[in-house]
Amino acid sequence: MSAPHLILASKSASRRAMLDAAGVTYEAIPADIDERAVEAGLEGASPPDVAEALSVAKAAARAPDHPEALVLGSDSLVVVDGKRFDKPNSRENAAEHLRFFSGKPIELHSAAALVRGNTCEWSHASRALLHVRELSDDFIEDYLEKEWPEVGHTVGVFRIEARGVQLFETIEGDQFTVLGMPLLPLLEALREHGVLLR
Repeated sequence: MSAPHLILASKSASRRAMLDAAGVTYEAIPADIDERAVEAGLEGASPPDVAEALSVAKAAARAPDHPEALVLGSDSLVVVDGKRFDKPNSRENAAEHLRFFSGKPIELHSAAALVRGNTCEWSHASRALLHVRELSDDFIEDYLEKEWPEVGHTVGVFRIEARGVQLFETIEGDQFTVLGMPLLPLLEALREHGVLLR
């Protein structure tokens, strides 16, 4: 019996890189959903629940077109001082985010979900805590000069695999959560669903 076809409903380069490095065979077909509309129905939900719901929504958006496939959705969200941050909408907005993050811990929630047909067969959220050092205005300007617009596609205004690592003093949590997907629980789920060998 052949393994189920896996579709990644994301355009994230870091999520593709994680799956590639882990030897997972998949097809990337990004989903385009209205994240704010999904969140509007989640009033009062916890950050990990919101991240999971968005992951499910992304996978569910692609699943009807591929009823025999497992569709993988994933999402990350950032909370600092109790305030939720989305991706910056401009370089100036990115600088504002970084000034707010300076000297504070970033709570990062990364989630993933597997959907087949109309059913969510698995979902999971993981948390990482990234302690941002005190950032000078000169550093922020130099950092964005080198990292924009790439970091405009990330909720925390950083790519940990690039210059973003310079933002932090310490990191609590696994590297995959920081990169944007709870990879180890996902790999176990893929083994359970026959996508990977046990």
